[in-house]
Amino acid sequence: MKKLLLLPTAFVLFSCYNQERNCTDFKIGTFVFEQEINGEKHTSTFIRTDKYEIETYNGKTDTASIRWVNDCEYILQKLHPKNMAEKKAVQMKILTTNADSYIFEYNIVGDANKQKGEIKKIK
Repeated sequence: MKKLLLLPTAFVLFSCYNQERNCTDFKIGTFVFEQEINGEKHTSTFIRTDKYEIETYNGKTDTASIRWVNDCEYILQKLHPKNMAEKKAVQMKILTTNADSYIFEYNIVGDANKQKGEIKKIK
């Protein structure tokens, strides 16, 4: 009997919990993204305006256009791709937000393989 009550109680508790998503706070600004690749920390800094995202990574700067699908999803398209892989658009979706950061998932448009990360707003 106790097991039967536990399942509905858990469902009610989890279904009422909504994670914060103040995506509009992150549409414009300066951001940093850190990730570990092969045990090494890599940092990317970018400035996002209403139309562009200008990223600096390993001393190289690249620009992408940004098209917002809704308040929490956008598509990035590199303006000057150097190869076929860079010609593919990237879909970004903000999953949760905090005061100065957000958790997101991203993938190549049309590709089901999604990855997650965290971006911090520094300005």
